[in-house]
Amino acid sequence: MIDSPVGFDPAELDTLLAGIRDRYGYDFREYAPASLARRIRSQMGTDPLPALSDRLLQDPEAFGRFLDELAVHSTSMFRDPGFWRSLRANVLPHLATWPFIRIWCVGCSTGEEAWSLAILLEEEGLLARSRIYATDLSERVLERARRGVFPLSAMKEYTENYLASRGTRAFSDYYSAGYDKAIFRGDLVRQAVFAQHNLATDGAFQEFHLVLCRNVLIYFGASLSERVHRLLFESLAFTGVLALGLRETIERTPLADRYDPLDAGQRIYRKARP
Repeated sequence: MIDSPVGFDPAELDTLLAGIRDRYGYDFREYAPASLARRIRSQMGTDPLPALSDRLLQDPEAFGRFLDELAVHSTSMFRDPGFWRSLRANVLPHLATWPFIRIWCVGCSTGEEAWSLAILLEEEGLLARSRIYATDLSERVLERARRGVFPLSAMKEYTENYLASRGTRAFSDYYSAGYDKAIFRGDLVRQAVFAQHNLATDGAFQEFHLVLCRNVLIYFGASLSERVHRLLFESLAFTGVLALGLRETIERTPLADRYDPLDAGQRIYRKARP
């Protein structure tokens, strides 16, 4: 039986998560308990946990909404501008040595990071020979990411982030405004692939020169985090680059000695040993 978040009966929670695994193929038993609890409570309303279990297991649409809760994380374009400055200065010149660049944007959520990456590659003259693979759990969330339509009210924050990341153009060049939406240029992701991938159960599917897995591992328990670290390592080409979130690290993982830091402060590492 899994460890239960505070406020849930362990047997009832185990029944819910085992049912989801058997019915839909998603295994959430190794997610961080506090994060999992928040998302379950957001779907429960005033219902008890067994009633939520019945609803999710009998209604795929309800399960889709629950999956969206797990897939959507706090994000913004060019979030943590210092990271993007370092990516531009320390990583892209290294990527430019390959004739074709494959990049995995893990846990892309609603797409802000993938679109930021496309803009960065465009400005550095690398987009035409790059392919971004943007993956997440939820197909509905991926569809939002694929469209590249974001709230117009967010553009002030995104523009400030972009300028602080040392963007080289006017940020408004990348989108058109329509009513309350900002619609980003479709050519930026012409070669991008948006696809479902479950870090808890799926394996490596490509060899990448850059993997961004930022602010994803913080939602996982220790065992799942270790599994994902191994998956990311296996997915990297030799001398490929791994980028984590500022609250994440490769320290105290079994693979720490396989990387060299490119910018440890920004959690950017290069695969140095097989």
